[in-house]
Amino acid sequence: MNGANISDQDFSRFQKLLYDVAGIQLSAAKKPLLCGRLAKRLREFGLDSYGEYFELLGSKREPKELQVAVDLLTTNETYFFREPKHFDFLRKWASERRGKPVRVWSAACSSGEEPYTIAMVLAETLGDGPWEILASDLSTRVLEKAAKGQYDMQRISGIPKASLSRYCLRGTGPQEGTLMVARELRQRVQFRHINLNQPLPQVGEFDIVFLRNVMIYFDADMKRRVVGGLSNHLKSGGYLIIGHSESLNGITTALHAEVPTLYRKP
Repeated sequence: MNGANISDQDFSRFQKLLYDVAGIQLSAAKKPLLCGRLAKRLREFGLDSYGEYFELLGSKREPKELQVAVDLLTTNETYFFREPKHFDFLRKWASERRGKPVRVWSAACSSGEEPYTIAMVLAETLGDGPWEILASDLSTRVLEKAAKGQYDMQRISGIPKASLSRYCLRGTGPQEGTLMVARELRQRVQFRHINLNQPLPQVGEFDIVFLRNVMIYFDADMKRRVVGGLSNHLKSGGYLIIGHSESLNGITTALHAEVPTLYRKP
């Protein structure tokens, strides 16, 4: 199946569904991607069209299938130490917080590389101090992977050698070709299924929130809603970190830009 197999009407229905559920705008250019990712589900249920599959998502017959579809349609590209200047900032900031409680939220954590990178930096600078990380995502599929903390060796190129030897375990036998993030780091990260497009749960306040490379999929109204919600969970003087291809210009006055991609709550 390919992009030609879905009608414009049915594609529009999926566009609206993904926007309503996740706040993500799916452009017309993504039609082949949608079809490619959902084709297996059509075969799984013996369906002949994407219209039939859409109707299935709203039925009581398969109540969990909507989450499956959303998981498949949300993009989850990430890697360790992505945009390293952010972690240089985190390292410097944390070094001035030794002995004080530190809470960091990775608000679109995908398969876990970002929160585990944060954990490596905090372990390096704060040691056994009182620090913790909340890691959340819309996709239950990637959260399951993230919680395991196991990755193919091809994924580790960004990890500094010192961190690799200290915080990662090389797989042997059946696990050869993989690495496992050390238990001491995995225990510091709490993974939760959170939809940033919905009212946020009571998770407390944070010193730093990472919200990187996800707002590129949002329109201005969605950006305001998400940034506003996360700002409410920032401590006074706390930071929101966004991706290098993103900006909060015209989105919020509650946070002040210190440098590009780094915003502080007064």
